[in-house]
Amino acid sequence: MEIVYSKISDFDDWLSLSREVEPLFGPMADESGFQEALKQAISLNTAFCIRTESDGTNKKLIAGVVISKDSNEILWLAVSQRYQRNGYGRKLIEFAINSLNTKEKINVQTFNDSVPEGKAARKLYMELGFKDIKDGGLNPAGIPTVIMQLNETEII
Repeated sequence: MEIVYSKISDFDDWLSLSREVEPLFGPMADESGFQEALKQAISLNTAFCIRTESDGTNKKLIAGVVISKDSNEILWLAVSQRYQRNGYGRKLIEFAINSLNTKEKINVQTFNDSVPEGKAARKLYMELGFKDIKDGGLNPAGIPTVIMQLNETEII
């Protein structure tokens, strides 16, 4: 498993992954704002992905993370359902943390503890030292979220 900087040639695969998680995240793939933000993240080298071989020759994006160095946060993380529970999310979060300023607090918005579909993500963030700091409101899919934070003293 190799984490790499995303390339613009990954764009369609990113849109496919975003479509897969839209029931939990809200509309993205067909939203021009999301598409432009994704293109910008790719051009700024703040979008990272894991690819796997899909047909023996072509590598398909199966997981991705987007960070903001300006706000020192993880903005977006998803692993294709078929590849979940294989350690890809953990590796991407660890990579994201190490790509951010570890001398400062790192934030992420994720599902709150009332969302059964978000329990694995919450557990993973908590295992890596993140703690709930405040309510994040409803995401565009209408699902309750929380802001979690990793303090500089807890960074692995």
